Amino acid sequence: MSTPSAPRSSVPSPGPAPVWVVLGASGFIGSAVRSALAERGVSVRSVSAPRLRAEGTSPAALLAEAAALDTERSLLVNAFAGADVVVNAAGLATPGATDSPELRGANSLLPALAADAADAAGVRRFVHLSSAAVQGHRPFLDESTHVEPFSAYSRSKALGEQVLSARAGGSCSVATVRATSVQGPGRATTAKLARLAASPLASVAGPGTAPSPVSSVHSLVDFVLRVGFHRGPVPAVVLQPWEQASVSAVLEAAGGRRPAHLPAWFCRAALRCGYMLSSMAGERLHGALRRVEMMWFGQRQEPGWAESTGNVPEPRVREVLEASRN
Repeated sequence: MSTPSAPRSSVPSPGPAPVWVVLGASGFIGSAVRSALAERGVSVRSVSAPRLRAEGTSPAALLAEAAALDTERSLLVNAFAGADVVVNAAGLATPGATDSPELRGANSLLPALAADAADAAGVRRFVHLSSAAVQGHRPFLDESTHVEPFSAYSRSKALGEQVLSARAGGSCSVATVRATSVQGPGRATTAKLARLAASPLASVAGPGTAPSPVSSVHSLVDFVLRVGFHRGPVPAVVLQPWEQASVSAVLEAAGGRRPAHLPAWFCRAALRCGYMLSSMAGERLHGALRRVEMMWFGQRQEPGWAESTGNVPEPRVREVLEASRN
C-alpha cells in the first residue's frame, strides 16, 4: 500500500521540538498522519493500540470498563509520556460489520481509555478520529452532538463520541474530528469507487448537483494537524470541511465519464426497499446501501470551526480521484 504524501497547504508553526504520538499509526489514516508530521520535522512516536473487548453498550458502562483497565492504561500513559499531542487513529473501519465486543472495544472503549491515559501523561491535546457516519441519514452534517447511527459500525463510532463527552476530563483538551468519506491512494474503497464510476452503474439522482461528502486523505490529514497544532480552544467535535465537489463531479473524476441521471423518486424508492430488506437480514447490506445513497444524493455539510477560524485545508479530492483511475 502506498503512503499518501503530505498535504501541501500550510499548517501553523508547531513551535520548538513538539512530540506527537499516533495511536494506530500502521493504518491508512494513521500512516498518513505520521508521514505528514515527519515531513514537517515533528518528532513522531508510533504506538500500537491495545486490542480491547467491550461488553457495555452505554457510555456509563464503557466508562466503568475503561476505569478497570489499569494495566492497559498504564502502558498507554508510559507510551504518551512527554507528548504534546496524541492522535487516536486506531479503530475498526468496517462499515459492513455486525455488532460485536471487538467492534465496540476498538471504536467505543478505546477512545475513553486513550483519553484518560493522555490526561494522566500530561498531554496538551488528544485528537480522536471519528466518522461522519454517526449522523447517518440526516439531510446535513454538522458539529452538533446530534447523531443518527444506522449500522453497527456507525453506532460504535457514535458511542465512542458519547463516551468521550461523558467522561470527567482533566487538563488535556479533547477534540473529536468527524472524518467524511475519505479516499486516497492504496485504499480499497477508493479502488472500488473508481471501478464503479467507470461502469454503467455510475449514476446520480436528479441533476447531480448535490454536495458530496467524499473527501481526500490529504485534506483530512492537513485538518487533523491544524486541530492538533491550534493553540486556542477547539470544540469537542469538529467536522472535516467539505471539499467543494458535487456527486456528479466525484463520479466524473473517479471514472472519467459522465454518470447517468436517474429520477430522484426512483432512487428514494429503491433505497427504502433496500434498507427494508437489509434490516430483515440483520443490517448486512446497510453499508453498501449507504454508499449507493451517497453516490446518488450526497450529503450537505454545515460550515463549522474550520471555516470560522481559517483552518480549511486545500481541497484535493478531485486530484486524488483522478489519480485513482491510473
